[in-house]
Amino acid sequence: MIILGINAYHGDSSACLVVDGRLVCAIEEERIVRKKHWAGMPIKSIKWCLKSANVDARQIDYIAIGRNLYAHLDKKILGMLTRKPSFDFIKSRLKNADKIKRVKEIIAHELGVNVNSLKAKVKNIEHNKAHLASSFFVSPFENAVCVSVDGFGDFVSTMRGFGSDNKIAVSDCVHYPHSLGVFYTALTQFLGFSNYGDEYKIMGLSAMGKPAYMEEMRKIVKLGNKGFFKLNTDYFVHHSAGIEMTWSDGEPSIGRIYSDKLIDLLGKPRAENEQINQHHKDIAASVQAMYEEAFFYLLNYSYKMYKNKNLCLSGGSIQNSLANGKILKKTKFEHIYIPPAAYDAGTAIGAAFWVWNHILGNKREYIMDKPYMGPEYSNDGIEFLLKAQGLNYEKLSNDELFKKVAGFIADKKIIGWFQNRTEWGQRALGNRSILADPRAAKNTLDERIKKRENFRPFAQSFLEEDVAEWFEESEPAPFMEKVYKMREDKRHLIPAVIHADGTGRLQTVSRKMIPRYYALIKAFKEITGVPAVINTSFNENGLIVNKPEEAIACFKTAKLDALVLNNCIVCADKN
Repeated sequence: MIILGINAYHGDSSACLVVDGRLVCAIEEERIVRKKHWAGMPIKSIKWCLKSANVDARQIDYIAIGRNLYAHLDKKILGMLTRKPSFDFIKSRLKNADKIKRVKEIIAHELGVNVNSLKAKVKNIEHNKAHLASSFFVSPFENAVCVSVDGFGDFVSTMRGFGSDNKIAVSDCVHYPHSLGVFYTALTQFLGFSNYGDEYKIMGLSAMGKPAYMEEMRKIVKLGNKGFFKLNTDYFVHHSAGIEMTWSDGEPSIGRIYSDKLIDLLGKPRAENEQINQHHKDIAASVQAMYEEAFFYLLNYSYKMYKNKNLCLSGGSIQNSLANGKILKKTKFEHIYIPPAAYDAGTAIGAAFWVWNHILGNKREYIMDKPYMGPEYSNDGIEFLLKAQGLNYEKLSNDELFKKVAGFIADKKIIGWFQNRTEWGQRALGNRSILADPRAAKNTLDERIKKRENFRPFAQSFLEEDVAEWFEESEPAPFMEKVYKMREDKRHLIPAVIHADGTGRLQTVSRKMIPRYYALIKAFKEITGVPAVINTSFNENGLIVNKPEEAIACFKTAKLDALVLNNCIVCADKN
């Protein structure tokens, strides 16, 4: 049984293949087309998945997509009748809907096959059900509370249910126009960050301020019954005019969501290039605090409903690693599973497993405990490329490689680290990473590595067995999905990765999940006594590198000290 899962005509378009109940490959379209958050039909991802798994399109049994135009149709119609969207908005929505209806036809055309030759049945899975499935059905839990917190999808922003064996029973949800995701995005825009996906900048900025505007925030977000919430829609425009969005064949964009009444409440919005002041920092801190207040209110009520200590989380808002790191302290949940792509890309996987488990009734046999689902490249192919580009390199055994690279990092060299399969999700998790010494000064690394806003912290990869000694929490975070408070007596040892509030965003690294990366960090610990390295994404024009050619180009432009491609090392001072 072969299921093609896709997230199409939506931000972070993606594709995956589930074969006999096991995920064999997955990739986001942006990694191939090199456009951030690419939206449209992920045809290049589909082609790569088919080639990678040696599958012919005519062998596919199901095409599962994380959108269902008919879900909550009554509320969608009522919502359209009670607001006054522009003609362009209506036209774009109808065009998007038409493409979703013609998914099989469009895929056949793009693959160059007759649509009648495809035996695949198309299954449209409601957006937030796909989110829930993307977490629970690949989690290690036999049963768990399942919660999705998102912007919007199929007229729902938040969904809650209970997963048991191969079924998820949805209990209730929050409908349009109320959304914590919309709240966070609107305030992100208000603070001058208007690009799709900029919310993570507010998380970083929040550590620099105080939640001085909670009275104002509670006028915007109202906590209600059953752990849910409502937005005061006076501060928004999405419910009345619709949100002007561009989703098709490129980087998505979203028009302004907040209304002039928000300006009356909080003052003048920050311009995109305006210097950030304390007022902006305090607003960011208040936004984060309000999100957490509503988030934990939701989770605590969800625990009361089910009295189960396992929690599966999904949805775009679950990228909020600051809140995720506080769940164990703020709720009674004891075990948490968050997939490496909790956001919309993950609905490709969720839709596929909803079909395999929930619809077809198959047993769950797959646990997603590793995020490495994309392309990989052989040493022979890499050596051929290095020679073709005239680069001097050294090929080492594994032990020699780990010791040498660990020594480089300890000598404050910055390393491009390219290994095995590309990660699934937005985080570089040890296969497409830039590595550095966490003992170094953060401002030096800012200048050399990313040249980005100084309020954004660097992440760290920590040996899993050493986390409890360094952090107040020790629950594994293999997908860099949580932020923990670092113990005060340790903070001075690794200043480059400690944020203004004493927290650190970390990836816990186990030998089982990623043995080569584990061995490298272990070698670094033997030299320095520090069981961690800085891990920031190996970027080329804002996109994590996917192919060796991109890694080489980034190595040259970013002026890294060395590039490691599998077992081959290229040193800048020798080229």
